[in-house]
Amino acid sequence: MNFETIIGLETHVQLRTESKLFCRCANQVEDAEPNTSICPVCMGHPGTLPVPNEIAIGYAVRAALAMHCTISATTRFDRKSYFYPDLPKGYQISQYADPVGTDGHLLVAIGGKKHRIRIERLHLEEDSAKLVHTADGSSTLVDYNRAGTPLVEIVTKPDIPDPKTARLFLQELRLVMRYIGISDADMEKGHLRCDANISLRPIPEDFDRAKELLGLDGNVNTLFPKTEIKNLNSFRSVERALNYEIRRQTELWHSSKPPLNATTRGWDEKKGVSVEHREKEHAHDYRYFPEPDIPPFDISQHWVLKVRDEMVELPEDKRQRFENQYGMNLADASVVVEDKTVADFFEAVVSELRAWLVALEEVSGTEQEIWEKHKTKLVKLVVGWMTSRLFTFLNEHEISITDSKVTPENFAELITLIHQRRVNSTNAQVILEKMFLTGNDPSDILESDDLGQIEGDGIEKVVGTVVNTNPLIVEQYKAGKVGVLQFLIGKVMKETKGKADPEAIREMLMYRLK
Repeated sequence: MNFETIIGLETHVQLRTESKLFCRCANQVEDAEPNTSICPVCMGHPGTLPVPNEIAIGYAVRAALAMHCTISATTRFDRKSYFYPDLPKGYQISQYADPVGTDGHLLVAIGGKKHRIRIERLHLEEDSAKLVHTADGSSTLVDYNRAGTPLVEIVTKPDIPDPKTARLFLQELRLVMRYIGISDADMEKGHLRCDANISLRPIPEDFDRAKELLGLDGNVNTLFPKTEIKNLNSFRSVERALNYEIRRQTELWHSSKPPLNATTRGWDEKKGVSVEHREKEHAHDYRYFPEPDIPPFDISQHWVLKVRDEMVELPEDKRQRFENQYGMNLADASVVVEDKTVADFFEAVVSELRAWLVALEEVSGTEQEIWEKHKTKLVKLVVGWMTSRLFTFLNEHEISITDSKVTPENFAELITLIHQRRVNSTNAQVILEKMFLTGNDPSDILESDDLGQIEGDGIEKVVGTVVNTNPLIVEQYKAGKVGVLQFLIGKVMKETKGKADPEAIREMLMYRLK
């Protein structure tokens, strides 16, 4: 029997506001002493009244727009009642009946194609406190600094077909949250948390057999009881846990014991297994009812338009523009767009290159004609040197591109030197490293360190010397051992101290050895 995997995700994004959702206590206090950023409101003392954080609501609207959601004209908060040590009030202020946004989607690139994951709802809620277990396991402590922190919860439809797509969705969601500036969305720090829901469904060809075997009702579109997996604190954990759960549930189906009730399981990263916690609660178990201390409020069209006008270009739009405007493939566009500061650096470099190209006296035509003729090669050079060279230096020194001494102007100048074949690849790497360490201009480094490329007669003279001093190698080449050509190229490169273009050397050698 074969199965279709059905996955949906519930993600919580911690908002980067200065204060908590319903009080003035400082938010983002991860390094503070436990229980120092609390007050009677977030501790739920009698007589206190919550006051919604307008910035947090604006961030939720921004997130809903980024997810292409329909924004509710009127929204409200609800009380979600359950008992747990990390919930000081005995209930959580969340949203149930009227969320901020509904019916959205997020596009995820999979194998060169774009997969649409529908968003069911997006709503605001307050975070719970943090439970801290002692090293010996004898006690559990509660840090209430996190209680009342604003969260946006984003719930997908069961549109995710496999664990890899689930991971890619979360990575894209993190990128969007960072682009729009509402969260760091760092999963390892708990800024982005995920609960994964998964169930298996027999494929249509096997569904009648499953009904007969197990006495099931329904049709081929039936969704079977789902399993919710918690304690997923990394993208890797999400993918591993879902793959494990597919194997576990497949075994249950093949033993004629498919999951009959929705359950909640915790993920044990060290053991690589999920552990059953309890049967999953349903909405009525939480006894939702309208928050009596916060009246419903309107999200005006004027406010939504204002937030929309302030939105930055989203990653999916930027990728599409890069493909159309710069002729990039999806893979290259995705690498550059992965970090907004990198994308900004890239565009600044390309802008400098375009201005340089148009200013050259030896090229003719309109600005657009000139650019269209050369852009593909120049853009490939920029992407290649950024991702394979500049990124290496950034990673080795653990700094961001905005903190680097390499400016877009200087990087563009280096690309022009390479494009004009004034420096070969080997020496260009030397120049880039010195630019990275000193911030100096590449042309100045080229001149001061004598790294310019030898051309024409200079190379031809050295090639002649190498051919005349290596007659045995020349005979082997003429006898059909073309692999020895690389030896001769290396000899010329050594004699020119790496300042000749290997491709030019190859062409001259092949001409001389005809």
